[in-house]
Amino acid sequence: MSIKVGDSLPQVTVQIMGAEGPESVSTSDLFSDSKVVLFAVPGAFTPTCSAAHLPGFVAQSDKILESGVDLIACISVNDVFVMDAWAKQGNAGGIKMIADGMGVFADAVGMTVDFSERGMGIRSDRYAMIIDKGKVTWLAREKPKTLEVSTAEAVLQALAG
Repeated sequence: MSIKVGDSLPQVTVQIMGAEGPESVSTSDLFSDSKVVLFAVPGAFTPTCSAAHLPGFVAQSDKILESGVDLIACISVNDVFVMDAWAKQGNAGGIKMIADGMGVFADAVGMTVDFSERGMGIRSDRYAMIIDKGKVTWLAREKPKTLEVSTAEAVLQALAG
């Protein structure tokens, strides 16, 4: 069952790249005390994710933060080194890149997709959510092979309205 508006985020451990290297952090530490825009992608360096999804959030990050958001975060079923390299390549310094290497978060929120036929295994589906103090206040999950409802522009519209 997929997470929905009004639900609290599950508490699982993910990784971020810290100043001294990989750090394990709980989702409660990341999300429970602030307003966060979280967007998920199937894979770092994949075509739609690299050409449109991440760059859209990089371009709109100032506007999103000005709307009262404390943190913009991107999560993917990739390891922390890949997420860090993708952040550097995509000039995403203002976005917290979260590695869900084993897909634990994706599974816990019911947002997995099986890309085994493409050689990628179980991945996160593409979506965006607004989280306020650990609770989902807005959620948009993409239909397969689309990027429409989880864009930075769609998030801005949700924040405004």
